[in-house]
Amino acid sequence: MELQGINHMTFSVSNLDRSIEFYENVLKAKKLMVGKRTAYFELCGQWIALNVQEEIRREEIHDSYTHIAFTVKQEEFQQWYDHLKEHDVQILEGRDRANEEGDSIYFQDPDGHKFEFHTGSLKERLNYYETNRTDFMFFDESLS
Repeated sequence: MELQGINHMTFSVSNLDRSIEFYENVLKAKKLMVGKRTAYFELCGQWIALNVQEEIRREEIHDSYTHIAFTVKQEEFQQWYDHLKEHDVQILEGRDRANEEGDSIYFQDPDGHKFEFHTGSLKERLNYYETNRTDFMFFDESLS
């Protein structure tokens, strides 16, 4: 028995119209369906569901490093940064990292869900860590 893949991602949102605008215009997700309290999108081959849940306290989400990262091409990195700025998206301070790990832009949607545009790959990251981090243990040699 094994999992077959990610089925979908659901985000609770406080304002459906505002969130639809963000996912459609900022992340460039394809709108599939909109209801009174829900909307479905396709993004990078994944099903994204938004569900209205006004009563959720949003303050604590800002303290979490939990996020979803999307791959962007290095040569388009500045364009993505400019795109976020054009849409008045709050760009967050990133963490310190080595150049070999790739470039990142951290930002959030209107409800504080965190996202990242990242230029690096898992293989590049593991190769860097294997060379530079003696405190890590590695298990899958096919990735390095």
